[in-house]
Amino acid sequence: MTRPGIRPLGSTGMSITAVGLGSWAIGGGGWSFGWGGQDDDESIAAIHRALDAGVNWIDTAAEYGLGHAEEVVAAALHGVADGDRPYVFTKCGMVWNDADRMAEAAQIGHPDSIRRECEASLRRLRVDCIDLYQMHWPPNDGTPLEEYWGTLLELKEEGKVRAVGLSNHDTAQLSAAEKLGRVDSLQPPFSAISRDAAQDVIPWCRDNGIGVIVYSPMHSGLLTGAFDAERVRALPADDWRRRSPDFTDQLTANLTVAEAIADVAGRHGSSPASIAVAWTLSWPGVTGAIVGARRAGQVDDWAGAAGIELSTDDLDHIAGAIERGGAGSGPRRP
Repeated sequence: MTRPGIRPLGSTGMSITAVGLGSWAIGGGGWSFGWGGQDDDESIAAIHRALDAGVNWIDTAAEYGLGHAEEVVAAALHGVADGDRPYVFTKCGMVWNDADRMAEAAQIGHPDSIRRECEASLRRLRVDCIDLYQMHWPPNDGTPLEEYWGTLLELKEEGKVRAVGLSNHDTAQLSAAEKLGRVDSLQPPFSAISRDAAQDVIPWCRDNGIGVIVYSPMHSGLLTGAFDAERVRALPADDWRRRSPDFTDQLTANLTVAEAIADVAGRHGSSPASIAVAWTLSWPGVTGAIVGARRAGQVDDWAGAAGIELSTDDLDHIAGAIERGGAGSGPRRP
């Protein structure tokens, strides 16, 4: 099997494909950051298609579908031979209220809560050890970084998780955590629209030998060439994107970038989705990109991204569209 661009994930000993399957949308609807209704059979088919394409890791989180995405991942991997099983990465620190599923999850860092979440994720994923366990967001319950990061390090020592990382944390938090124990990875948002990570956390991780797996490289579908104002209006009422400024107030600027990415895709005989992902992979310090899919066919749109090398003209064309439209913030090109 040909695997798309194997790269070492920091100092974890794991080598991962340059693209991994993200399961946020697989969590389905009925929660505060859901993507609308989702058929589990289609989700499982998408996971299997990604494995067939050589993808060797899946990123999920307890919060996605309020536990449902982890269950779907487990169902998809049931019966997969050990030698063919992908790495499974998940996250903690987001605690929801079952009585009000549409309420936003609380960002909790208390050690007891993290341990309960870890045990719940192990059960839902049907594994004895999680390959990478990440703190989803910095907590807002007053728990100091030393306590929640120390708990993740303890879980690693106990063998419940293989590696530990941080998601959505800044350089000061990364530095403080690294002093306590190795930060194996960082997961920041990163796309041709959301570029702030390129000016601080990605270079910091590169300089410190920490793996970086970026999320939303297609900016939640906005850079796939499939969106316009009419498509946004047609999104289900429980799709979080209907409330996002990126899909409303800033839509025109963002679609300017999407058009430039489509132009580059035409040059390469590729899909806009693959170019959007390849753009993130072209930045020094990025180990891999988490790419979502709700159906098997969507995997085909981006599975080849790791094999695309963007030229100087390609990068300049996209940077020019970013500048003209005023989309996002941060460096415009590597």
